[in-house]
Amino acid sequence: MSLVARHLEADGIPTVIMGCAKDIVEHCGVPRFLFSDFPLGNSAGRPFDVESQTLTLELALRVLETAPAARTTVQSPLRWRDEASWKLDYNNLDKLTPEDLAERRKEFDVVKAIIKTKQERP
Repeated sequence: MSLVARHLEADGIPTVIMGCAKDIVEHCGVPRFLFSDFPLGNSAGRPFDVESQTLTLELALRVLETAPAARTTVQSPLRWRDEASWKLDYNNLDKLTPEDLAERRKEFDVVKAIIKTKQERP
């Protein structure tokens, strides 16, 4: 994605990358990057949480419109969870509650449905 963003920028198409892989994205040199601590695959906010998604997308648009220079990285003020241990426990089956497991299944089902829809398009 970083290389695509650089290519688009070279052709005059402004881009902003959103995600959690700050070291990789900064190494590749993307023009604008919105960094969040959200888990991989959830860069736009919590699944099914319209408020966090709206805030994240609004911030990404502001970064796109106002980045002062190339290779600008902005840290999202939103957090997935307050405690840092969630990153280790996010998909650890031994530490997930039944409610957490149900939430992960729901997230994965949505992703599978999106992939299936894209594959069915001509």
